[in-house]
Amino acid sequence: MGNRISSSKNPNNSIIDTSFKLPSPLPTWAQQGKGFASGTIDLGGLEVRQISSFNKVWATYEGGPQNLGASFFDPSEIPEGFFMLGSYTQPNNRPLNGWVLVGKDTTEDHKADRALKKPTSYALLWSSESLKIKQDGFGYFWLPMAPVGYKAVGIVVTNSSQEPSLEKTRCVRSDLTDQCETDSWIWGPAKRRPAKVFNVFSLRPSNRRTKATGVCVGTFMAQCRNVYPTSLACLKNVASILSCMPEGDQIEAIFQEYSPLIYLHPREEYLPSSVTWYFNNGAMLYDKKGSKRRPIEAPGSNLPQGGSKNPDDGAYWLDLPKEKSVEERIKKGELQEAKVYLHIKPMLGGTFTDIAVWVFFPFNGPATIDCCKIKKLSLRRNGEHVGDWEHVTLRVSNFNGELWSVYFSQHSKGYWLNASELEYYNGNKVVAYASLHGHAMYSKPGQILQGCGGIRSSDLTAKSCMFLDTGARFLVVAADDLGMNIKEPSPWLNFSGKWGPKISYCKKVEAIIKCFKCIPKEVFGEEGPVGPKMKPNWDGDEVGNQNAKERNKKEELNIRKKKTVKK
Repeated sequence: MGNRISSSKNPNNSIIDTSFKLPSPLPTWAQQGKGFASGTIDLGGLEVRQISSFNKVWATYEGGPQNLGASFFDPSEIPEGFFMLGSYTQPNNRPLNGWVLVGKDTTEDHKADRALKKPTSYALLWSSESLKIKQDGFGYFWLPMAPVGYKAVGIVVTNSSQEPSLEKTRCVRSDLTDQCETDSWIWGPAKRRPAKVFNVFSLRPSNRRTKATGVCVGTFMAQCRNVYPTSLACLKNVASILSCMPEGDQIEAIFQEYSPLIYLHPREEYLPSSVTWYFNNGAMLYDKKGSKRRPIEAPGSNLPQGGSKNPDDGAYWLDLPKEKSVEERIKKGELQEAKVYLHIKPMLGGTFTDIAVWVFFPFNGPATIDCCKIKKLSLRRNGEHVGDWEHVTLRVSNFNGELWSVYFSQHSKGYWLNASELEYYNGNKVVAYASLHGHAMYSKPGQILQGCGGIRSSDLTAKSCMFLDTGARFLVVAADDLGMNIKEPSPWLNFSGKWGPKISYCKKVEAIIKCFKCIPKEVFGEEGPVGPKMKPNWDGDEVGNQNAKERNKKEELNIRKKKTVKK
């Protein structure tokens, strides 16, 4: 668990020189006859292992996110029979916490080509010799030239101009690779992204559906003068994406180890509840005929099942009862009855398990506008809607059961944070904050402004005595093809309508507000959301992965502001 690094002492005292590890040691996961947390995964003729111990090769202390530079590593302590597939890198703005895969050829068919082969040579992509920045010597970036029928899955970094040994890394047989794409920006020599000469990006499989076979290697892409090496690929699981997934008691043990504590704002009026509580206390089912409404039988057994996945057809929707006193009571929810709903899914070719933790709020309160930082304006009804589904997602390594990242959903978007960037309580349990009225999930308390310019929507988060301990009351509602016995069927999960009505406000007011195009669209009008299973991330990766790029743009703007102030 955690990272180990071997390097000389860095006079710059970078944050990355501190290796992160989870607050508490991991438990011993109960084995049930499969390969979860066994240390290795067989991708089909290619066995891979996740390495988190590194030797630092080269580092720079300028450029990249927050202008703190980046460090580049080779995996160390590689087991016998395994080979390096590429170097690892991360920005210097957080403690070292990462991994890279190493591979072992396990091809059984002696007539078939081996899964791994040495490169035929290397091509020098770029070197830092001409840069006048703080750096540890010079860095050289080499692209392995793969034999015919093979592909490189990582770049090799050295601190010498001499071409690396052909024994240093291995290329992978083409049928064991898949298409990849760049993800977040890691480094470039300029203070802001993008640098014109050279950029480094993390890599991820292009297809990240739950049943997709692409496997992230943990390596990176180097872009030289706006040109990417087109031959770089990720790995592919041609065996079984379910072979190393946790099952039954393992899933519950994993969730109990990391189960988030969600703080609600001290002024929060609209609390979470369980779906059953919502139905039992008067939620109603409506249809497009406009005249029919009927109570909902818990746990949604009389809700329309399946049908169109297009909620905009308006066939059915949920709403509060018309009796004012009952309506107001249901809006406020019931924290003591709140329960979270877990969706367990394989990701990145079955090398990771995602646990999506869904929270239901009967009502989403009005949005708040921050106007030129002078005062906060309530939008009254704007931003309100009946029914609110929010979630956080835990991403856990199937190699060892370690938590690697967490996704925080916010207004139909969100972002991933590395485990080293999180707040924890009571061991390894993750802390999250739900924003006032809107319930968007964040990793830290404070004010978060959405949009741009002088008028922006404001999300407020704070620690309070009101919190939701997700490990206390949870229910697994779906476990993608894991053969897990779902204890309590949830018919409401297959309801394709919206969990609240759509209401149009005065056109003049709406037109005025919409002039501020940077404000998130969720604050306009009043419209209920669809349920978890109807959202795009249900059978794929989380929506809003580009948020890393958005954060980099914000960092660029902050750098510009600081530069202006200095002038």
